[in-house]
Amino acid sequence: MTLSERRRQLDAGLLAHRNLWHPQPFREARPAWCDAWPALTAALLVLDDAETEYLNDDVPAALRWLAGYVPDIDALLPLIDIPAAPQAMPPVAGERWAWEIPGRKREQIEAFAGAVQPAGGGVIDWCGGKGHLGRLLGLAWKKPVHTLEIDAALCADGEQLAQRIGLDHSFLERDALAVSDWPQSGQHAVALHACGDLHRRLVEHGASAGVARLDVAPCCYYRGVEAHYQTLSAGGQLQLTRDDTRLAVTETVTASPRLTRQRDHAIAWKLAFTSWREQVSDAPYKTFKPVPASWLRGNFADFLTNMAAREGLPSPLLRYLKPIETTGWQRQREVARLAIPRHAFRRALELWLVLDLAEYLDERGYKSALTTFCRRELTPRNLLLSAKRT
Repeated sequence: MTLSERRRQLDAGLLAHRNLWHPQPFREARPAWCDAWPALTAALLVLDDAETEYLNDDVPAALRWLAGYVPDIDALLPLIDIPAAPQAMPPVAGERWAWEIPGRKREQIEAFAGAVQPAGGGVIDWCGGKGHLGRLLGLAWKKPVHTLEIDAALCADGEQLAQRIGLDHSFLERDALAVSDWPQSGQHAVALHACGDLHRRLVEHGASAGVARLDVAPCCYYRGVEAHYQTLSAGGQLQLTRDDTRLAVTETVTASPRLTRQRDHAIAWKLAFTSWREQVSDAPYKTFKPVPASWLRGNFADFLTNMAAREGLPSPLLRYLKPIETTGWQRQREVARLAIPRHAFRRALELWLVLDLAEYLDERGYKSALTTFCRRELTPRNLLLSAKRT
């Protein structure tokens, strides 16, 4: 199956099931699909906690489970099955290149480096921070490296690390969204988890500049999106909102049990406030502004009082606090279960977004390929888009 065929089939599948993944149970107590699929709704609401966590975290398992209630939904399974890239760890002796890199981040860098092949006259490490990826590739491929990074402190640290090993590694303290002279023709552009507009800018400007090859692991697709995602390629009928693009990166597979508990706690309290606000105000649902972490670490009474003051609402009466909090936890339990159909489409949405980039490059004289560069447990953002100029 070609990448364009895969995208067309994903486009059709996502359009066909949009009523399942577009509504947000956090905002809607009962999305419209609950009435259309009463047996599915009933089955979801009686799942135990372990089943709920498993189905929310495992997309293929969720699709197979949902197939018992929703016809044809399992047709997405082969479309989201992406092969792993062959791994060949760059032959870099010793540990000098890896100074100051945390373990998980180092594993991601090594996996990415092991999945890409050298091309072009030099490497441009896009939004590369301290240049860890560029430093490894420069040593392995014996090529000059440029790292483009907006943060002056990261550039300075990266320059010191490069000097310690005598690498031809230059840092460009530039804004990736404003730069016009990088990347340059004939370079090999790499980007490991450049967010949103940053990776889209690299794809657009890299193709225009005529880079020899791009290897991009995209991340945080919603960054830079306003109301709706603007496709780069000509194909596809699906239209995504900013919230739809955020859905693609909501997995918590790398989160610790403690962070998962904190997440559930925050959701329950926010839902408690939302339910209470609906009782005391006729205002429609409003998107949450960021809630200070300190408010969530205190007690519920202080949290609700702070939220009420911020929203211009009267302070809640003490005798209602326990019922309000209990309602929040009940809603959190329901939301976790009713979100399973929505979460089952995360990988399909992410692939659709990455294939938009691939088609854009193919339309401009590149040959694109899509693989995974590491296991999902290391990072869910493990898709690697590779494009070579033909």
